[in-house]
Amino acid sequence: MNIKTLRSDHIYQKVAQASPEEKLELFRNEMMAPFMKQWQIQQIPFKAEEENGFDVIAFNSMMHRSPDQISPQICAEIELISSESFWLECEHAVKKSLNLFVEHEINLPVSDYLFTIQLGNPESRALTINEGYSGFGGIPGFIWGTLLPNEYTIPRMKAALAHECNHNVRYQFIQWDHTVNLGELLVSEGLAENYATFMFGEELLGPWVTKTNAEILNTHIKPVLREQLQLTGFDQLAPYLYGDEIAKLQNLEPVNMPYSAGYACGYHLIQYYLRKTGSTIFEATITPAAQILDEIKGFWDEETIISC
Repeated sequence: MNIKTLRSDHIYQKVAQASPEEKLELFRNEMMAPFMKQWQIQQIPFKAEEENGFDVIAFNSMMHRSPDQISPQICAEIELISSESFWLECEHAVKKSLNLFVEHEINLPVSDYLFTIQLGNPESRALTINEGYSGFGGIPGFIWGTLLPNEYTIPRMKAALAHECNHNVRYQFIQWDHTVNLGELLVSEGLAENYATFMFGEELLGPWVTKTNAEILNTHIKPVLREQLQLTGFDQLAPYLYGDEIAKLQNLEPVNMPYSAGYACGYHLIQYYLRKTGSTIFEATITPAAQILDEIKGFWDEETIISC
């Protein structure tokens, strides 16, 4: 297995010192180009044909520092993600998260992986609602972490990377296409967050789970999501997964769901599945959602107890 680290701090330092005219293409070629295959899979143009058109820079800048924001004024921010210890910890998290599947006799079809950590955009509500950190790992072979670097987010990056590595493994075995439904996404997010806590402990459980209490989960979220498991079309199912506030940010129709409802439900759903079946998190990660949902029918009627 070949796992490559893209040291974004080195790129940020270069871009910060570059002239305003050089910043954009320097950032595009050094930060975005190594992920070219991901952009092709996501059908995001690498460079817009018209000025200010939609491309990888516009897409990336929604949640991350844009090239024009990377200047000497944010040197202190860049410094926070520039230590060798930070990158070694992140690299260890990715390597351990992927290698454990191989050690548990799950042969991964993808052998080459690239990961990086990017500075988040402080103006992004989608990031701040997540307490300043996030990630993306749904395209096999590519793993991203995002953070507003501070004492809270930096120690949590390893858990976020484990979460994204779990997605990365799952979607080497489970087909993602236009037929993906809400049930799959509840299962997927539940598996990923259970894997993160399996790796690094429940004290690093993400806010997308911890902000939901038992009463809201049992009386509001579970009864609604139970009836929507077959819902398809990302614009239709996303509000149930992310909640109304993030749905509105994405210009989607709210559905009276609290923050990250699907993540919280998925986390407890997978805990129920693992307890009931005795399956390992490794086996569960590559199990089709329909099979998991068939095993956890009792979850919907049983009151979920959330320990403090």
